[in-house]
Amino acid sequence: MLYLWVKTFHLLFIISWFAGLFYLPRIFVNLAMEQEPAVVQRLLLMARKLYRFMTILAVPALILGLTLWLGFGVGRGPGNGWMHAKLTCVILLIGYHHACGSLLKKFEAGQNQRSHVWFRWFNEVPVIMMLIVLIMVVVKPF
Repeated sequence: MLYLWVKTFHLLFIISWFAGLFYLPRIFVNLAMEQEPAVVQRLLLMARKLYRFMTILAVPALILGLTLWLGFGVGRGPGNGWMHAKLTCVILLIGYHHACGSLLKKFEAGQNQRSHVWFRWFNEVPVIMMLIVLIMVVVKPF
């Protein structure tokens, strides 16, 4: 029964973290296009608050995921290569999260050199990563 509670809250925090991973780069698209200083400041405020909140959400998501893996043995043992692929994606998503923080700092310093088109493509990364993770967890192809 405890396993189901841990799994439920893990999924809740993952979904919430991903909402931020989807939305923050969209704010970056708007920041890259915007010229009006007041609008830029408002978007930066939104981005800062979102980044802080999604960082808070990522921590319990990762802790609960580690609890499922190490505490309950989910994905361990032979025939669980899918877990290695999933964990690789999780590490890449943590890197993506930190990259968002770096990009936010560049926007705050007025040093962004990237176009809104680049940010539109950057915005697709967590969608692709989520698809891979879902396939690994649900289908368990290897």
